[in-house]
Amino acid sequence: MLLSYHTLDNGIRLVHHRTNGMVMHCGLLVNTGSRDESAAEHGMAHFIEHMLFKGTSHRKAYHILSCLDDRGGELNAYTTKEETAIHASVLKEDLERAVDLICDITFNSTFPQKELEKEKEVITEEIKATLDNPGELIFDEFEELIFPGMPLGRSILGTPETVKAFKRQDLVRFVSGNYNTDQMVFCSVGNIPEEKIFRIFRKYFGPVIPRTRKKRNFKKVSYSPSTIIKDKDTNQNHCIIGNIAYGLKHKNRIGMFLLNNILGGPVLNSRLNLSLRERNGYAYNIESGYNAFCDTGIFSVYFGTESHNLEKCLAIIRLEMNKLRQNRLGTIQLSRAKNQIKGSLARAYENHESLMLSLAKNLMVFNRIDSLEIICKKIDALNASQLLEIANEVFQPGDLSTLIYK
Repeated sequence: MLLSYHTLDNGIRLVHHRTNGMVMHCGLLVNTGSRDESAAEHGMAHFIEHMLFKGTSHRKAYHILSCLDDRGGELNAYTTKEETAIHASVLKEDLERAVDLICDITFNSTFPQKELEKEKEVITEEIKATLDNPGELIFDEFEELIFPGMPLGRSILGTPETVKAFKRQDLVRFVSGNYNTDQMVFCSVGNIPEEKIFRIFRKYFGPVIPRTRKKRNFKKVSYSPSTIIKDKDTNQNHCIIGNIAYGLKHKNRIGMFLLNNILGGPVLNSRLNLSLRERNGYAYNIESGYNAFCDTGIFSVYFGTESHNLEKCLAIIRLEMNKLRQNRLGTIQLSRAKNQIKGSLARAYENHESLMLSLAKNLMVFNRIDSLEIICKKIDALNASQLLEIANEVFQPGDLSTLIYK
């Protein structure tokens, strides 16, 4: 994969991957998310993501929403615990329009008071929708259980109380303190020569005043396993069981990624899908997940089931985890697992929008972008002993926390 790089004097970096096709995907990744918030700012990063669409010194909200849509393009954004992304997909002849718009809403948003008050109501409704969805809410509450009293454990959306207390000057202060040019990566994927994207990038992002981030001060994770059962009066019992895991730069991250896929990843032949759903019919939704942050991570297994099957499901999950802790994968099993994950990654690379965001994040986090070939070599280098060691560290029964909605 041929990549082109460029860094502006203000610190904003660009990575471009030229591909065939009529559609361009581009976006700006900002290394700021909900874990950068104080307790009073809970939900601020996500709120600002919404408010970026509500008006700049050059455009009213309607013009922002119509700028790309009128030409068949799409403008979108998202917020995670550690990052904010503003991205667009357009016909390649509209690339400059998209770059101009992304730059404008990132650096020139005015956060109009009238729009701010309306958006408080919109996000309050979004929070209420989550509270009404136990299969979604349980993930937020499990992260609180794993990271108690820490910004990393708080929901991205905030609470109705914190959101309603936000003032315009709070948004301006958060952006000023956290939208730092040395913590931004712009990425583009599409059929545009590098000279053209470099020219457009310099034209719009070059004049941005540089702003350097002070050191991120993250509280050290202090984890204690626990079990909590809550009466939610739901039709199903919902359950999550899990543990802290490895951060993005940990040597075991790729092995954990592979092990999670074997146990309960998004494949039909994962061990948990076969044992809970296919063999016993105990659950419709059963999945495991591994989410790595810059300094730590979280592993979890989620399922929903009838109350009389809850303990049976938990017993099967513990059994499958213990198998991975006690038995090395055979040569054929390990080879199949590696091929499966490599194929999944290759398919993801064919999704150019997803690839664009992935390239930006890898440059931001690791200051480099490994090719698919290099990643596959790292996967191939994993052995059964390494996976056994990881399983014994993360799946240790005494270290697992459990959250149940009954």
